[in-house]
Formats: sequence, structure tokens, C-alpha cells
Amino acid sequence: MQGLKLIITTCALLFGSVQAQADVAVLIHGYLGSANSWESSGVNAALVANGWKRAGILRADPYGVELTPVLGDEGNNSLYQVELPSQAPMMLQADLLQAMLQQVARLHPDEPLSLVAHSAGGIVARIVLVRGAVPNARALITIATPHLGTGRAVQALESTDIPYPFCLVQNFFTDGKTRLLRESRGVLLDLVPARPGTLLFWLNHQPHPSIAYHSIVRPGPVGMGDELVPVFSQDMNRVQALQGRSSVTVVSSGHALNPEDGRTLVSLLGG
Repeated sequence: MQGLKLIITTCALLFGSVQAQADVAVLIHGYLGSANSWESSGVNAALVANGWKRAGILRADPYGVELTPVLGDEGNNSLYQVELPSQAPMMLQADLLQAMLQQVARLHPDEPLSLVAHSAGGIVARIVLVRGAVPNARALITIATPHLGTGRAVQALESTDIPYPFCLVQNFFTDGKTRLLRESRGVLLDLVPARPGTLLFWLNHQPHPSIAYHSIVRPGPVGMGDELVPVFSQDMNRVQALQGRSSVTVVSSGHALNPEDGRTLVSLLGG
């Protein structure tokens, strides 16, 4: 009987230790991305090789959150990927992400949560954070996020201003890209450079929670940024409400996710 008690006690201690050390990360894609962006880029492979396991893909709509489990990985720490309507306005995406994060918190009530976001996904994550709606939030890591906006959004909006029927000709010669941008006007308006009256101006002046902030930036070939976002806009220290609060890691690559981001995240997440 004493031996059985010892075994039970030992198992309980070991299980409790694992639970106490477990972390959760939620991966948030950017504009025109998807949950699969983290898989196809090699980011997930780097994390799984260092103690993280794919826990599932989250999707949300006005009726609730759907979780598609991903089985087979081993590891103490859990990775969740989200699927957002990336062409929708940021506030709508934030509403859906908030519901997903609350579901994650219910599944992992005592585990610290890190948000990892690429490109425009970083804006969506910050909106949810300033609302105070991320239980057990520990860190935000953004990758090539336009925190101060990007002139590319302005250019994209201008390209959609051609009136009918000339827009049909334009759409034909751009292989449908003009229609795609026109359908994305809501999110593009949210990504224009921050100035009074814009979403980013409002967001960048809101109090942010006391968590860790990490900016992964792309300096580009001449140090000015990648093909979509200026380097200064990728640095959260340039945000009015976050000055001096973000670490900065440079990953020399284009705007898209890549395996080096995975290796960087392993270090930042402590996997």
C-alpha cells in the first residue's frame, strides 16, 4: 500500500511539474495568409523540433469557435493556429480572434499565453490586447508588422479607384488582382500610415498590457524595410504607447514567413 501511495504521489508531482512549465502560443497569420502559412513556411517544423506540439487550428464565426485538433506531435508546449478572414476590417478580425483566445484560455486555464503574429496579424493581436481580453497573456511577438502603417496600403487603395467599366479592363490585365484589392478595402484602410482619424493612430495611443513585447523586423537590402513594410514601422518601440518596451530581432529576408523565423521564435518563446 505504501508503495502504491508513493507511485501515485510521484506521478502527481511529475504531472503537476509538467503542467506548471507548459506554455501556449497562438499563431496569427497576416493579410492573404492562412493557418497553413506557419506550416508551409517551415516555422512550425522548427518549433515542433524544440518542444512544441501542434494542438489544433481555430476558426470562429458569429455562432462560436471551432477547433480542429492536430494529433501526433510530442512536446510539453502547445501551438494553436488561427484562421481569420484576412480581407475583413481589423475590428472584425479582432472580434473573431478574441473568441478564439477565450476558447484557448478555457482549455489551458493556468498556462501563460504568447501571441505570435505575422504582418497585419500583429495589428489584430494588439487590438485584442488593448481590450484586456487575453487571459494569462505573457508576450506578443510580431513579425514584419506595419505598426505605424504602410504606404503600400495607400497605393493599393488608389489602384481600386478606377470607375466602371474601365476597372474591368484593369482587372483583366492584372489577372484579378484589382478585384482582390477592391474586396480588401476594409483592411487596407486600416493599414494606411497612422494619422489622426485612422485605426492605427487610435490603437497606438491606447494603454497596452504589461507583458513582454518582441519585434522581429526585416531591414531589407538597404536597411529601409522589406518590400511591403518600412523597417521603422515594424518596430513596436516606435508605437507611442510602447516606446522602449520591445526587444528587436533582425531577420534578413523578404516579407513572407520563413524557417529563420521559426528558429528565432524558438529562442524568444524559450521552447
